[in-house]
Amino acid sequence: MAPLMTQDKRNVALIMAAGRGERAGGTVPKQFRQIARKSLLAHAIDAFSGHDAISEILLVTGEGQADNIRAALDARPIPYCVTGGATRQQSVRAGLEHIAGSGGADLVFIHDAARPLLPRGVIDRLIKALERAPAAVPILPVVDTLAREDGSLGEVVDRFRLVRVQTPQAFHFDAILAAHRNWTGGIEATDDAQIARAAGHDVALVEGDAMLEKLTHAADFAIAEERLMSKASVRTGMGYDVHRLVSGEELWLCGVRVPHDKGLSGHSDADVALHALTDAIFGALAEGDIGSHFPPSDPKWRGAPSFLFLAHARDRVVARGGRIEHVDVTIICEAPKVGPHREVMRNRVAEILSVEPSRVSIKATTTERLGFAGRGEGIAAQAIATLSLPGVF
Repeated sequence: MAPLMTQDKRNVALIMAAGRGERAGGTVPKQFRQIARKSLLAHAIDAFSGHDAISEILLVTGEGQADNIRAALDARPIPYCVTGGATRQQSVRAGLEHIAGSGGADLVFIHDAARPLLPRGVIDRLIKALERAPAAVPILPVVDTLAREDGSLGEVVDRFRLVRVQTPQAFHFDAILAAHRNWTGGIEATDDAQIARAAGHDVALVEGDAMLEKLTHAADFAIAEERLMSKASVRTGMGYDVHRLVSGEELWLCGVRVPHDKGLSGHSDADVALHALTDAIFGALAEGDIGSHFPPSDPKWRGAPSFLFLAHARDRVVARGGRIEHVDVTIICEAPKVGPHREVMRNRVAEILSVEPSRVSIKATTTERLGFAGRGEGIAAQAIATLSLPGVF
């Protein structure tokens, strides 16, 4: 069979997010709760949107969940949403019928939002398996002893050839759509592979992943967060900036107006310290520099307060599920004296970054009257930002 992965294929990720998740506790359905500062739904969407084999994402959601979805996805584009049914099977059918009505698909990956930590390798293995079978599912072996219970421990169940089936479950679209339409099992199917098998399709097995555990109970969230952050990477970025001192301008440093006979000249408010720190964070994220996010050629940033730039960099860290561990800023000038303003600056930077002041260091030094800073012609600043970001898995 020819490979299925070409650019002209329509491969759709169908994410099931209509459940109420009552066993997980909390005030919102579990798919909208967060681990590592990102909702379960956002984790699942990011996993698929980051894979070049997936051309579209479709959400199946519950009635009245539009506000939850917007909040859960933060600044991300919201995929097309279909309202689900009373059961999971009905919800999957609604999603499949929508895909059929919009031109069909080649492959479909049916995934539960309650399994947010989806490794790229699982998607790769499923795609490969679909080159030889109409359906494929990820599995893990059963390693625990299994036994029946009726108030007390009963007989042991032989676990030979028993496996745990995970999602996403992947299918040739036409095959799983027809299987759902023809389902006559008489009971609600617990997964889509069961429906495919009932239609006579072989279901290939691929290796699953422990990261894909379903989050069902409250304790599962703490375990998932620990798993995710155990793969976190520590990133360090550096930033440097210089602005000229001129008469007739206000002097802003670290988001604080500092009394001085001159101010810094620039397109924005020219807060050299916040500019350096913003660049340091973008550097740690590998997302360019301040000029690529806020071009000086854009008139809307003329005179803008620089805390807006730093807040945007902070939001980019949050959007990627990361954390700002520590920032260190050094201001280089002969005058004014930074010492009297240090704690106010430190607290202001902490406020903008939404971190504790203990994670912020503000220092100052001179150049012993050498160079432009020594002559009082300008002020320079350098910064280092240390972030932790969830690892790619």
